[in-house]
Amino acid sequence: MTADSSWIKKVVVAGAGQMGSGIAQVFAQSGYEVILSDITDELAQAGKAKIEKDLTRLVSKGKITEERKKEILDRITPTTDLENFAKDADLLVEAIIEKMEIKKEFFKRVDGILPERAILASNTSSLSITEMASVTSRPEKFLGAHFFNPPPVMKLIEFIKGYQTSQETLETMIDLGKKLGKTTVIAVEAPGFIVNRLLMPFLNEAYFALQEGVATPEDIDTAIKLGLNHPMGPLELSDFIGLDTILYVAEYLFTELGEDKYRPCPLLRKMVRAGKLGRKTGEGFYKYK
Repeated sequence: MTADSSWIKKVVVAGAGQMGSGIAQVFAQSGYEVILSDITDELAQAGKAKIEKDLTRLVSKGKITEERKKEILDRITPTTDLENFAKDADLLVEAIIEKMEIKKEFFKRVDGILPERAILASNTSSLSITEMASVTSRPEKFLGAHFFNPPPVMKLIEFIKGYQTSQETLETMIDLGKKLGKTTVIAVEAPGFIVNRLLMPFLNEAYFALQEGVATPEDIDTAIKLGLNHPMGPLELSDFIGLDTILYVAEYLFTELGEDKYRPCPLLRKMVRAGKLGRKTGEGFYKYK
């Protein structure tokens, strides 16, 4: 029998950045009460402001009404105070920095705040769910819930089953994914899960092709977009994700799997050292206003 997620009413999204704010918007649009938290009030408020900006764009395009926009925003509470706002939450989705030790410290703290029934989920794109769950008292209620960027647009959630994740927890979250209007896939924990395990060698090879002078960035991206029918080329996509994030994931996969195909291209390392991280810094493989 498939587990039911109807008992999940209140959701905490930890991390109000690009991914966290998008995940919060997805839940709020689907009728859930959302606590959007970050380490400062300014960051938490900025996350809600980004959601408001996105919803305003939808209003201008006639996709939602002004009333619907207000209804969604009213469901979102930005805060730094998880001790008070998360103590009756049913689900927490973590979307903080992609560093294992920081995530473990965070989950160890919130495990003591959320009620025993609550499910804990990490939006990590590649890190070990089992290792994160090990610092909590509820590893059976811990799993990966990898949304894709931008979460309100992208249809996929990749659920990752840690070593101790219960089948009930997994089925509850699959049911929840359907209520969010998403398509879900399941991966048993392995470095990179499904998408990033396949994506990283693809992106890395594009960097090697550029480094070796095979083609210009524009021609590499055009070839992939038109030749493989991808919406974005690998270099454009890399700028969108952030080169520092890609390097961290690639290094993690290389360390965990020990295979040369995951060895980060020297060009990627140089660009990260130079602070050319993509859209978020105004320059990566391309320059942005």
